[in-house]
Amino acid sequence: MNNVHPQRPPAGVDQGSRVKPFDTPEGHILLSGLALSLLYTVILAASYIISPQAFHVFVGMTATNVLFGRAAGMSFGYALGFGHSVIIPVNLAVEVIMVMLVYPLFVFSWRHLLVIKRLDNLMRRIKHVAEANEKFIRHYGIPSLFLFVLFPFWMTGPVVGCVIGFFLGLKPWVNLSVVLVATALAIVAWAALLRELHEQVADFSPFAPVILLVIIIGLAIAGYLLESRHRHE
Repeated sequence: MNNVHPQRPPAGVDQGSRVKPFDTPEGHILLSGLALSLLYTVILAASYIISPQAFHVFVGMTATNVLFGRAAGMSFGYALGFGHSVIIPVNLAVEVIMVMLVYPLFVFSWRHLLVIKRLDNLMRRIKHVAEANEKFIRHYGIPSLFLFVLFPFWMTGPVVGCVIGFFLGLKPWVNLSVVLVATALAIVAWAALLRELHEQVADFSPFAPVILLVIIIGLAIAGYLLESRHRHE
């Protein structure tokens, strides 16, 4: 692997006139992500018809995962008494969809094929975190990318992992496969840890699981603020 990032086109070159975003591998990934998003929406709608209470929990887990991360999203479900059979598939679906939407959009933005100004701050943040970790991962290649996504450190999630894989020059579907397999294993590991943790704290008080959820959300917010401060500095 070389040390050169995928380059933006030179100024003044309208690459979008020569390459259509949806004709690229990343475009196919984005279309697949949109299809999965539609399927997930249909499943949520069906859950509302079958059990409105479960629907609200699914929406809550989805929103919490997107806003505060995997640990918070899964803790939301465990705090409300749901088990692995619900929490693992829901959170895995959310993260797969996020990767298949955000990763290709990042690549489009990087290559000036499609730029969405409202996502500029998100793209800059992802780029900053990915570049901060790229040098370490580049030395060992795919195994280190797999471990980067697998281990539960702050900002080592699948979206950032895919961007690093892009910087390393991995083929899109290879990149996506490595990251999503690591993501699935990481979610299973988180499930075992969080379920045990929630059961332990529930012995002290029926409100303890909710307090634990609030703590995890607080840590996620603190981590975001620290990363944002470091990025601005």
